[in-house]
Amino acid sequence: MGLRQVRRRLQQQRMAAQQRFRRQKNANLLAPSGPHDFIVILDGLKPAFNIGKIFRSADAFGAREIHLIGIDFFDPAPAMGSFKWVPARFHERFATCHRDLSERGYTLFTLDPVRGTPLPGSQLPRRSAFILGHEENGISADIAACSDIQSLSIPQFGKVQSLNVSIAASIVMWEYLRQHPPGMAPAM
Repeated sequence: MGLRQVRRRLQQQRMAAQQRFRRQKNANLLAPSGPHDFIVILDGLKPAFNIGKIFRSADAFGAREIHLIGIDFFDPAPAMGSFKWVPARFHERFATCHRDLSERGYTLFTLDPVRGTPLPGSQLPRRSAFILGHEENGISADIAACSDIQSLSIPQFGKVQSLNVSIAASIVMWEYLRQHPPGMAPAM
């Protein structure tokens, strides 16, 4: 297969993914909020693979909603239908998402494999929002300028000190539910 054919095939796949996205985005407008008070923020992730998988996990764990920053479309196929069950909120910039969630009383966390507080020893507030950045470039905002954002780390013991973003998202959602079991009333 020549380079021209490969490019044409990739372009066709991208167009098909965009069509799936447009169709399913309309259904997403009716998605009910998940039963738990945590939110996932996806900042500039690549549109091909991880976003759909994170929607699938967010559906399984009952996320309130997912905020997408700088993402105009993604392939919903890996979500296995979950895009229609987890409300999506789209933002052009991190600042609008940050302001919205801060005004709603959320504590924002980023995942930092080196400098964060270990996730198992952390105390996650009921209203937690987890920021997951681009697979290579990280988060778009200058986190140091946002003093209210806290860092968490997932303990790792191998040579590579990073996890796939969809795996990291699933781990942090599971830990949130471990700390806030379903059916437990919030403390007053």
